[in-house]
Amino acid sequence: MSLLEALGYRHRPPNGLHRAVQAVAATSPGSWAFSKASPPLDRWAFRVSEGRWTLASALAGLPVVMLTTTGARSGLERETPLVGIPHGVDFAIIGSGYGQRATPAWVHNLRARPIATVSYRSVAADVVATEVADPASIWEQARAIYPGYAAYPRRAAHRDIAVFVLRPTP
Repeated sequence: MSLLEALGYRHRPPNGLHRAVQAVAATSPGSWAFSKASPPLDRWAFRVSEGRWTLASALAGLPVVMLTTTGARSGLERETPLVGIPHGVDFAIIGSGYGQRATPAWVHNLRARPIATVSYRSVAADVVATEVADPASIWEQARAIYPGYAAYPRRAAHRDIAVFVLRPTP
């Protein structure tokens, strides 16, 4: 069974509210504000809804997955809400960090230990993350889901943006 099937992935095109929220989030100030407010609020909404939704999925219509990694230095479990990009039968995730300066901590965690758990709408699966050397097709799919991804490579031009494919563990 594919990861998308196992997690029951379904994504609908954004409605007017979703497109408006996405337009604000795609701006530089909006991206900065969302980078600060969205992760804790998404984790809270994910817990309160028992894994059924996040604020980003409700307000922006994005297919948000919750990635649980093991801290590279701490060894503690870390939950991070991310946009899940369908890639064949698997998910891809992009370490854009909202186009901000720093590489997200979860990227370092996956590089140190590529075993993780991904949850989508209250269904979880253990996965292995593989960093992608040529992510052009994933970026294209990401921009189709959230147009704000188009600005991230320019804003974070000083660093490489890691892209990973998540596949179910054997």
